[in-house]
Amino acid sequence: MRLLTTVAALRCYLTKRCSENKLIAVTEDLKLDEMTGWYQTAVGLVPTMGNLHHGHLSLIQRARQENSRVIVSIFVNPLQFAPNEDYQRYPRTLEQDQKLCEQAGVDAIFAPTPEEMAVPQKSIQESKVTQVIPPSAMITGLCGRSRQGHFQGVATIVTKLFNLVQPDRAYFGQKDGQQLAIIKRLVADLNLSVEIVSCPIVREASGLAFSSRNQYLTATAKEQAAVLYRGLRRAQAAFLAGDRNSNRLIALVQEEVAIVKTILVEYIELVEPTTLMSLEKVEEEGMLAIAARLGSTRLIDNIILRDRQPIIAIDGPAGAGKSTVARQVAANLNLVYLDTGAMYRAVTWLVLQKGIAIDDECAIAELTNQSKIELTPTQDLQSSVGVWIDGIDVTQAIRTIEVTSQVSAIAAQSAVRQALVKQQQNWGKKGGLVAEGRDIGTHVFPDAEVKIFLTASVSERARRRQEDFHKQGQPEVSLEQLERDIAERDWKDSTRKVSPLQKAADAIEVQTDGLNISEVTAKIVNYYQQRLSHQW
Repeated sequence: MRLLTTVAALRCYLTKRCSENKLIAVTEDLKLDEMTGWYQTAVGLVPTMGNLHHGHLSLIQRARQENSRVIVSIFVNPLQFAPNEDYQRYPRTLEQDQKLCEQAGVDAIFAPTPEEMAVPQKSIQESKVTQVIPPSAMITGLCGRSRQGHFQGVATIVTKLFNLVQPDRAYFGQKDGQQLAIIKRLVADLNLSVEIVSCPIVREASGLAFSSRNQYLTATAKEQAAVLYRGLRRAQAAFLAGDRNSNRLIALVQEEVAIVKTILVEYIELVEPTTLMSLEKVEEEGMLAIAARLGSTRLIDNIILRDRQPIIAIDGPAGAGKSTVARQVAANLNLVYLDTGAMYRAVTWLVLQKGIAIDDECAIAELTNQSKIELTPTQDLQSSVGVWIDGIDVTQAIRTIEVTSQVSAIAAQSAVRQALVKQQQNWGKKGGLVAEGRDIGTHVFPDAEVKIFLTASVSERARRRQEDFHKQGQPEVSLEQLERDIAERDWKDSTRKVSPLQKAADAIEVQTDGLNISEVTAKIVNYYQQRLSHQW
């Protein structure tokens, strides 16, 4: 692991790593692979202010799973502190942070001084540095009321970090819900080519969200601070029981928090999570957020309230039976089967119809972003959704040999994936879906209520594939060869740059060796019903 403290060293490190990746690709003759994208070179960035805790480590762990290189920035940003805030006493523990990063498999730490980042040790209002100013409606409410200039300071430094590191993905915790929404908006508005990955809040046993400022609290104060989460959970219980009214939900939090007389509430608000606009009633999704002071320590927390049917996300390696199982689970529970494979096939069909070359990624990107795909439920388990693209029914056309032979090359193109994931996530807002793939639970629907990782041993999957070949009248392939092919596919799928195969941290694993489709389906349906009975 490298500790880099200057911009020059960071740039040198990144340039050298890029050169090494190109050299590996040449020396090992790693070719473009239609099924896997190409050799994994993704860079993940975890921006922090140091004093790392379990919350930060969960971000690093996620980044480590999804990228070939992980860079952690440690920078106590003076631009996001007001003159009366705790910039000077904010905990700085670089030596301890280095040890934690090394243990977590971080490749490099970027820990510059304010001078190195070309920002004076002054608040954003006093600084003459070029600033990035998010939309005023997003930075004047919630924490923005009492921390004027804070989010300009955050946005300015985060933009500088994105420009310096050029990461493929950057990881932020949901605890800072307002910050997360602002950074997502910043990336969208400035067309930055970085994927923002939102990670769940990590909590102490009491429910108190991990924060570097927790170390200001005594043991007694920590116990008292846990009332913030208890208040949020009380409102969540009322929400799940059917109460959607903002005033009543906020009143429940206030009532619970008032039990601890030493806590001074700054705000309790219910807002739309992406725009941060106040809500009178939750129609689809709301973020119930709180900020409070316990002594001189300022604490924040939030909880997401969703009014939607549950989503079941099924991931797993090739040959585990995900598609068949997902269709049957959807049919059993009367949910919609989100056939993501059909979406890629529909795009492939359209590309072929338009006469666009398969390797003309720019033209394909333009076509995909301009097309509209619709999926309609049917009663046929073999083709459980009708597929339409730009108003044309292509349900049968997408199953031709011509489409099948080209679809994986189209699916490997990142622009196609980004466009289709966006459509999938829009459908997911109402829930009631069963979806399967490689990263449905980790990326497409990270907030899915039920996550399944469906797997089987390599030998079992090879046996099933050999049976399929036999039924289809295809030439015989030895089990040994099939096992080698499947093992290689597993490795490629889990190390690919685009859509890597990962098991979500909160997924349950279903090992299918020795089970038939009906038995696997029953296991998942039973788990879903257990979760439903506990109201998620």
